[in-house]
Amino acid sequence: MNSLIENWDHFLLPYNQAVDELKVKLRGMRKQFQNHNQRPPIEFVTGRVKPVDSIKEKMTRRHVSEERLEQDMQDIAGLRIMCQFVEDIYQVVDLLRKRSDLTILEERDYIHNEKPSGYRSYHIVIEYPVQMVTGEKKILAEVQVRTLAMNFWATIEHSLNYKYQGDFPEELSARLQRAAEAAFKLDTEMSEIREEIQEAQHLFSYGKRPEQSEHKKRDDE
Repeated sequence: MNSLIENWDHFLLPYNQAVDELKVKLRGMRKQFQNHNQRPPIEFVTGRVKPVDSIKEKMTRRHVSEERLEQDMQDIAGLRIMCQFVEDIYQVVDLLRKRSDLTILEERDYIHNEKPSGYRSYHIVIEYPVQMVTGEKKILAEVQVRTLAMNFWATIEHSLNYKYQGDFPEELSARLQRAAEAAFKLDTEMSEIREEIQEAQHLFSYGKRPEQSEHKKRDDE
């Protein structure tokens, strides 16, 4: 049976363009907060287009036909937004909801509704218009928003999943679940002292020590 997709580079071109454009736009959001002397909820942004071998493997595993590939595979283009705090995740989601240059099709909150494995993240499926020389092409992309702790766990779990093909030994699976809970506990503890952390980061960013701020306050009185 001949493949309907004869040139994968050509097929993936709009996805690559979408990832490049979205990385610039999402990083621009961070810069806008900084320009207004506000702490950005975005720590950093990464993106990728799924490799062809991974696309083919998922097509087989999920029984996705080439005719339905563009509609049924939502993560060919993937963006990842990293945040310091859980609260930042929901702020970023609200910012994305307000954008007029993309359309949110689906949201999945795996933070307070974690997967059985312990995985936590906030997934958003978007429709994004790419301007090609042949006209506009709307493609699907998946945006994952998570904390640094969530990302550390997910990166490790992904590597192990590649080794075991999802069939983890029972003891390893239990350890991963405990590690996921420990990571979320860390996020929770950081949220409890978030204001203290943000104040310290603000002082550090502007090179001020607390006593300097106090001296300036006295001078202004």
